[in-house]
Amino acid sequence: MTIAIIDYQMGNLRSVQKGFERVGHEATITCDPAELAAADKLVLPGVGAFGDAMAELRRRELVEPIRAAIAAGKPFLGICLGFQLLFDVGFEGGENQGLGILRGKCVRFADLPHDLKVPHMGWNRGRFLRPAPHLAGLADGTFFYFVHSYYCVPEDSSVAAIECDYGHPFCAAVWRDNVFATQFHPEKSQADGLRILHNFAEL
Repeated sequence: MTIAIIDYQMGNLRSVQKGFERVGHEATITCDPAELAAADKLVLPGVGAFGDAMAELRRRELVEPIRAAIAAGKPFLGICLGFQLLFDVGFEGGENQGLGILRGKCVRFADLPHDLKVPHMGWNRGRFLRPAPHLAGLADGTFFYFVHSYYCVPEDSSVAAIECDYGHPFCAAVWRDNVFATQFHPEKSQADGLRILHNFAEL
């Protein structure tokens, strides 16, 4: 069983790899489309701007391998920016087309109470909306670590698996078929976040 972490020069690849190592699973960092095609499971992490990330995925010819892996039913984990990129469109720095795996958009936090700043940074309590295999062993109300200025609005609200509040409710994780993705960082969310990586690796 091989786990491939997609390298497109956006974010904390080594932190995610170390997270898998801590729960006893090896993961390879790669930008080789052939290695992605051969992997059993894919992880798309990321920190940075939506438009820049999509441009880099296209430049490295990684968009189609990602779509093909998901269409083939391979377990797929998106983290932070890698969660946002799964949607149709993001509005960071203008309107940018995403991967279109999930219908919906990614928009900036706005009209927040004065005591809430953007980016949303730190720990927030998750409200579990439905069971998901990735959340096995975790309790409703678990805290996760976030760093983001934009949040995703799924067109189909039934894909949401976790919701949090930051001035208003927002989608913090989705699950549909073989795709699971989180706005928070499991690799930075201590034992509970590592449980998600473990569950994903054990699927």
